[in-house]
Amino acid sequence: MKDRIPAYSAGRTHAAFRNTASLIEAADTHFEAAHYQGVMALYVRPSEGRTVILNYDSRQIVDFVRCSYLGLDNHPAIVAGAVDAVRSSGTLHWSCARTRLNFASLGELEASLSDLFNAKVITYTTVLAANMSALPLIASGHLTGGYKPVMVFDRLAHATLAYHKGTIASETRVETLAHNDLAGLERLCRKNEAVAYICDGVYSMGGSAPIDELRRLQEKYGLFLYIDDAHGISLFGDEGQGFARSQMDELGSRTIIAASLGKGFGASGGMLMLGTVHQENLFRRFAVAHAFSASINTASIGAALASSRLHRTDELGRLQATLQKRIALFDALMPTAQSGKPLPIRTVHLGDELLAVAAARVLLQKGFYASAIFFPTVARGQAGLRVCLTAGHSEEQIRSLCSEIEMVRDEIRKAHEP
Repeated sequence: MKDRIPAYSAGRTHAAFRNTASLIEAADTHFEAAHYQGVMALYVRPSEGRTVILNYDSRQIVDFVRCSYLGLDNHPAIVAGAVDAVRSSGTLHWSCARTRLNFASLGELEASLSDLFNAKVITYTTVLAANMSALPLIASGHLTGGYKPVMVFDRLAHATLAYHKGTIASETRVETLAHNDLAGLERLCRKNEAVAYICDGVYSMGGSAPIDELRRLQEKYGLFLYIDDAHGISLFGDEGQGFARSQMDELGSRTIIAASLGKGFGASGGMLMLGTVHQENLFRRFAVAHAFSASINTASIGAALASSRLHRTDELGRLQATLQKRIALFDALMPTAQSGKPLPIRTVHLGDELLAVAAARVLLQKGFYASAIFFPTVARGQAGLRVCLTAGHSEEQIRSLCSEIEMVRDEIRKAHEP
């Protein structure tokens, strides 16, 4: 194969070592505060709708943390699908690489998902496993005409993408661009034979990728796109194709979309949407999590099959419409940087990390759980609260949450007045 990028030059723009030690040193104090204040790693029991019961005092709280944006994670049909699948198969899990044995029901699921998303779909235990499988294969050049591509990461790409930079840098050159820096991406496309861009479809802290502009660069330069749409799947498209897939007619040979079977889809696991038989064969033979690990378990298969059936009914459209109403209500009550966008993630900026932890603690005492976000999840000094809105939240729950957040912000303002 042609290799326009010598292996010895890989990753020259990056430090030789990961910065895990300095990251822990900078962030551990905030994690310690969050754990001490009881707003991280909570153990709870499921309850009705979007509520859970705290394990330590049996209080019921409204959860704005889970990413089941359509409220499907406790849908009766999906729960029943999981239970029935375990009972009918007589087992939960086969400890066997997928290159050896596969559940027949898994083949049924992948065929159903392939039809639903008009792609060649391969499932994985998690989106992390899907990303771990895909990125080295893209870096190899086998999907870019024999040229090892420059692997370009959006600076805000999810940690389950960015984590693999070191592995990829041993194969080819790695670059990181500012968030949605189309001009910088186009410069790299002009200067290199092959470029692969790695980004989120919907970003976990809010915002999205400019799909139309990325497709324009793809048409002009042959840009390869790898889009992790874990937070966008099911929320858009007549059959829940997702934020990225619903904006594309065909995937073709230069686009791969990763997505979650949890979150909006309401089941468990991850998947890759591929555009060609060649890609599918390559992944089924050489992807790490396919060749050396097991499949999703039978409960996950059954749940995903049930969700796949639900995605073909009118209920999906009703849930999508309800979600958009809940998002609009939140935006009307509490403007944020994400206001007006049809995406379900909102971040309430507070600034100071310890203030964010304190705010989350007060909200929890009031019966609402929203994530305190701080470095390294967001930049230093940009801490706040992350709110995940779902179709399962009632209007009253959203109104009450916004009212409580506003009271917390007022207390913070008063505390900082001279």
